[in-house]
Amino acid sequence: MATSETVMLVIRSVTPKFRNNHDKVAFAVHASFLASGFILTATGRPAFADDALSSSPSQDAVGIDGWNEFNGEYAFVYRNPEKGSKKVLVKCLVIDGKLIVNAIREGGAEPNHLEIEVGNYAEESRDGDYTAQFKNLGKLVTDLQSEIIDKLNGRVKPASSRTPSSSETNEERGQYVGIPDPLGPQIHPSGVVIPPVPRDGGYSDLHPGLGAGMYPHRGGSGDGSMLVGPSDPRFFSPYGDQPGFMGPPQPGVPPPGARFDPYGPPGVPGFEPGRFTRQPPRGPGNGMHPDLEHFPGGSDFI
Repeated sequence: MATSETVMLVIRSVTPKFRNNHDKVAFAVHASFLASGFILTATGRPAFADDALSSSPSQDAVGIDGWNEFNGEYAFVYRNPEKGSKKVLVKCLVIDGKLIVNAIREGGAEPNHLEIEVGNYAEESRDGDYTAQFKNLGKLVTDLQSEIIDKLNGRVKPASSRTPSSSETNEERGQYVGIPDPLGPQIHPSGVVIPPVPRDGGYSDLHPGLGAGMYPHRGGSGDGSMLVGPSDPRFFSPYGDQPGFMGPPQPGVPPPGARFDPYGPPGVPGFEPGRFTRQPPRGPGNGMHPDLEHFPGGSDFI
């Protein structure tokens, strides 16, 4: 496994010549593969050949000559002793201030990919001290190891090595088993408070509940709605210790929140409220609507 110390030892032993910061980071990529046990078999022009992976593998290590002969792109071919000396092709491409690294093993379907911000790892120093020409080398080597080298070797760490318990799974992920979702207002990630949606008819007919998407939420099941539930107060004594009991209604006094529904559309002739009241019985021809007259007397009335 490569570390910043072993990578720096490789760089110092090879003593490469850098033209710019992209060269420095590209060579650090190469040094990380060498420190991880890979053997270089081609670089530069031979590594850019179309058959770089399909040609017969070389068993001998090669030098670094020509590794940066092209501007803005680099290529390396390695032999991987851990995987039966199968080849690995690594290509680096410069795009603005980034070095894009792609690596694919022989017979592989998809390349592994890593984007490196060159300015985060290379210094402008040009003196012979290689340590002064790099910064944050430990993070660079760690990213290369986890995103490229370990995946080529088939060593991919699972997302979590510990299996959460059932209670942790339900609570931490916000899932409830056998329990309905809370009726309170939900907070969207944007910070907007989403009003609750009523789940039942638990609102009083005297105090109508608010519709979906309206805030605030009030009321609950069993408070006078026409839909009766197990905790409805009508199953209990009207004078018991029910919370919020206000006593029996007073004659002629509407309860708080009561509403009046008109008998018909306002202003339409024939639907005035006064026409729908009962009057004391009168003699024939009193002009009252027959549907509103009192029942006539007599033993033969059916």
